[in-house]
Amino acid sequence: MSRPSRTPARTTWRRGTSGGDLKLATFNVLNYFNTTGEQYVADGAELTRKTHCTYYTDRAGDRIANNRCGLENPPGSPEPNDGSGPRGAATDASLARQQQKIVTAINGLGADVVTLEELENSVKLPGDADKGNRDDALQALVAALNADAGAGTWDYVPSPPEALGATNVTEQDTIRNGFIYKPASVEPVGRSDLLFGTTAFANAREPLAQAFKPTGADDAMTFAVVVNHFKSKGDGNPPATGDNANDPDTGAYNGDRVRQAEALVAFADRFAAARGTDKVFLTGDFNAYSQEDPITVLEEAGYTIVESDDEDDESYSFSGLSGSLDHVLANEAALDTVQGADVWEINADEAIAFQYSRYNYNVTDFWQPNLPFAASDHNPAIVGFDPAPAVDLPKQIQVLGINDFHGRILANGSEAGAAVLSGAVEDLEEQNPNTVFAAAGDLIGASTFESFILNDKPTIDALNAAGLDVSAVGNHELDQGYEDLVERVMAPYDPEDNPEGGAEWGVHLREPDDHVDRRPGGAGDLDDRA
Repeated sequence: MSRPSRTPARTTWRRGTSGGDLKLATFNVLNYFNTTGEQYVADGAELTRKTHCTYYTDRAGDRIANNRCGLENPPGSPEPNDGSGPRGAATDASLARQQQKIVTAINGLGADVVTLEELENSVKLPGDADKGNRDDALQALVAALNADAGAGTWDYVPSPPEALGATNVTEQDTIRNGFIYKPASVEPVGRSDLLFGTTAFANAREPLAQAFKPTGADDAMTFAVVVNHFKSKGDGNPPATGDNANDPDTGAYNGDRVRQAEALVAFADRFAAARGTDKVFLTGDFNAYSQEDPITVLEEAGYTIVESDDEDDESYSFSGLSGSLDHVLANEAALDTVQGADVWEINADEAIAFQYSRYNYNVTDFWQPNLPFAASDHNPAIVGFDPAPAVDLPKQIQVLGINDFHGRILANGSEAGAAVLSGAVEDLEEQNPNTVFAAAGDLIGASTFESFILNDKPTIDALNAAGLDVSAVGNHELDQGYEDLVERVMAPYDPEDNPEGGAEWGVHLREPDDHVDRRPGGAGDLDDRA
């Protein structure tokens, strides 16, 4: 959608069905950092430029969430630190509450692959950076998911080795994207890849790509997924200028988001070619509504947003308005595999009071640890698909047949009549669309009074309405002669020239030694023979 709409009332715990053998989801987890603010300050205590945090506190004055963390600024600076530190929970207790909500939501999502946004990029923080482990937070989340769902239920996709190179670390943000997946359902094909060496993502998170296939399946079932988190709509200080200037419709940095979309298309193409697949999904928080320029760039490159089966679903709410910033897009080959989609509305419509970051803010206890509501501020989106190559399977054809109808259009106790016949045909066609409704002839002629008195026009109309596809010619169709059959019954209805005709079903007229089409105007029309 181009502009958000008003937020609806509180949702119930309902997740739509998305169909398909596999399910792919995207979920912005609202700054999941397993490095708390307090831990960050402790880790940087010996640095020349020390680490520093300010906090949000509850009614008792206890620290709950980080306000601003980063390296200390010189005295007199507008901000006490540079904001480069963790953005999540302030304490271990608060992290446990945040993590429990996220675990409840992800394990209730029913997905086989989940792309995640707003994860801690551990290599950017003191302590974790020294260990050279970019995936520390992702590992912690997977451990928590498996503790809840069972050992081995989830695994994560490791970062590519080049992500630890000094130049590439400099390019990266404090938050990052990631993949988790269920090994029982899918397995990675090759390693992951990150887009480095481009100016387009200097102020955003680099796209992360991974190929998967169903566990144990042939490589022909490989599909590629690229997870994204484009630049946000908030303005900077100083304000953005040029095509990034703040706009009431698109927010700030629209120009950068367009350039990020263009770079993403080229990156996705290269990655898919390297993994030998033509099926590509783009997922994540694009910070762009469906009709905004960045999405248009992706659509013009051959991608389509996989919309929820419920047209009222949205993924985000801001200032009382709802829209979708989070999307799953598919190229043509991937879209052909899609069976359904849903947005699980558990977060965006929820009051902030239910989030972990507002724990003990109110005398009323709003904390609901075993419910997924308010696990984040974004709703997860999920797509069901079948990655198997398309196969032309044999089709079961249903043939419905009647004969000797003789104008019996009215029910009379022993005969059902045209209305019941039409209803039965409709019901059977709903059960199998590959249905032919055919007749063996004698549909008109020697008819009951109510049809005979009107020259069988009621029967013609009734069988047209019932959807009769084709009929042979019985002897009674010729009761008034061949000319009457072809020039009245089978000729198109005309209120002036042919008011009593207009049968819409095909009739094939054949002589015993001839198999050519005898319909009026057909290649073997009897009137055209020499």
